[in-house]
Amino acid sequence: MKSNVEKVSNLSRKLNIEVPAAAVQTAFQKIFNGIQKEVTIKGFRKGKAPLATVKSLYGDRVKQDVVQDLIQKHYAEALNEHKLEPISYPEFEFADPTENKDFSFSAAFDVRPEITLKKYEGLEVEKEKAEFDPKKVDQVLENIRASRATFEVVAEDRAVKMGDIAVINFEGFMGGAPLENGSGTDHHLELGAKQFIEGFEDGIVGMKKGETKTLSLKFPDPYHSAELAGKPVEFKVTLNQIKAKVLPELTNEFLATLGGPSDLETLKKSIQEDLEQTETKRIEDAFKNRLLKTLVKENPVEVPPSLMKEQKASLVEDFKKRMSEQGMGPDDFASYVEKWDGDFEKTAAEMIQSSFLVDAIAKKHDLFCKKEDLDAKFAEYAQQTGIEESRIKEFYGRPEQASRLTYMLTEEKVIAFLNKSVKVKEVPAGSLKEENH
Repeated sequence: MKSNVEKVSNLSRKLNIEVPAAAVQTAFQKIFNGIQKEVTIKGFRKGKAPLATVKSLYGDRVKQDVVQDLIQKHYAEALNEHKLEPISYPEFEFADPTENKDFSFSAAFDVRPEITLKKYEGLEVEKEKAEFDPKKVDQVLENIRASRATFEVVAEDRAVKMGDIAVINFEGFMGGAPLENGSGTDHHLELGAKQFIEGFEDGIVGMKKGETKTLSLKFPDPYHSAELAGKPVEFKVTLNQIKAKVLPELTNEFLATLGGPSDLETLKKSIQEDLEQTETKRIEDAFKNRLLKTLVKENPVEVPPSLMKEQKASLVEDFKKRMSEQGMGPDDFASYVEKWDGDFEKTAAEMIQSSFLVDAIAKKHDLFCKKEDLDAKFAEYAQQTGIEESRIKEFYGRPEQASRLTYMLTEEKVIAFLNKSVKVKEVPAGSLKEENH
């Protein structure tokens, strides 16, 4: 076997391999002999058909098997010979093999970059100062009241206002023609909930029971229905009834129906603890992201093109899933991805670079995840979820989940190591830029 390596770019390699005719002949012979023993051909007993007959019937199929056999064996040998460690799946190129002739093929792949740790201790990183606003507790209490609100018919002769339920009949028209699916009878519309297009709810505010009004509006652009986007529309609206929102008082009796603390002070304390815990986690997660970004900045790492392509595609797919759950249409999604392509690329690069650096630091300081770390995490998950530890271990026994958890725990140990020497600069809440996707 002959082989040579082409350096396509800093991290891309092309391995060219030539397998001598004798090895090709041996591969053909082995596979033909195997078929000869197993097949039954009309006119011959099993295993007794002439090799020439077997070759004429199974020649094309054998070529595929020969290619697989030759590549599998000689690719591994060539990698070992040139001391190469691919970091991506190889892309093979080859022509069909022929008996008694040399067989050539190539494999293109990316290799791991060389990691040089320049500065990773004593990193300077900004961290948002935890500042709790007591008004947030009041907001949660108001949300609880709103979730249990009732609506009572307004008897007095007054105009409808924001926060009321307007019970309406409405008909939509475009160019004088009725709008398809654009009408409703006794529709309950909460004013301020922004359920209709912009201007609709504002236009109803101030109407009185029995009043009819025509609203001249425009559909937003973009809109989920492309043929309506930006088009003018008129709605003829009649107000049939007004219902006012009635919020329950925070009495002990009402609190008891919530299933939590049955007195207000205990509930407030519980809400505050939950909010502080959530806020602390948000700050710590954001700090960890900035710490890893600073690590990347101080220790530049070249990104293999194949990993960049995979990671970016994964980020875009994850974003698409989240946005479709929130109602974003395909056209809006495509334009967003195009607009923020650079951000997706930057985030993907930082994720790959930080993973290389985490790996290098873990190797240097013996911080890789060990069996006892996994066992402790399994016990923690079991306690948190109430699921049997054996079932949790079974789930993380799968290669993909096992790899993800192992890396996560290694990263946690590296972050803890970096935190011992990090120089934290506390900054006021809200003064930091928004994190990327």
